Amino acid sequence: MKNQFRKALHNEEGFSLTELLIVLAIIGILIMIAVPIYQNVTTRAKTTEAKTQLAFLHTLQKVHHLEFDTYASDFNTIGFEHENMITEGGRARYLIEIESAGTSGYIATATSIIDFDNDGVFNKWQVDESGTVEQIIPD
Repeated sequence: MKNQFRKALHNEEGFSLTELLIVLAIIGILIMIAVPIYQNVTTRAKTTEAKTQLAFLHTLQKVHHLEFDTYASDFNTIGFEHENMITEGGRARYLIEIESAGTSGYIATATSIIDFDNDGVFNKWQVDESGTVEQIIPD
């Protein structure tokens, strides 16, 4: 009877420690591959705010220029309302500013107030009278 019990213990199927460690190593490698890809996708989604706000600002500047033959240097003149920043309980992650404006052109920027990848660099986008929204400082 004792021998049968011992045989039953030795014949029990299961995973060895080596097999479990290999599976854990594979899961770790997959996580190391997936996390940076996920972070890039979320950063790109957040930069959409900057691009859409600058494109909207360009539309307002274009209308103002057609009417007054000059670009506006402040938001009130063109009717642009900046949403509250995320630090103030709002949803905006980008600070929109009109850097310069005159009769021949303007430059407006959107600067992130959040360092998306914690590298000390803040994302910055720009638009000018041509309407081209471009990234000046990538994050």
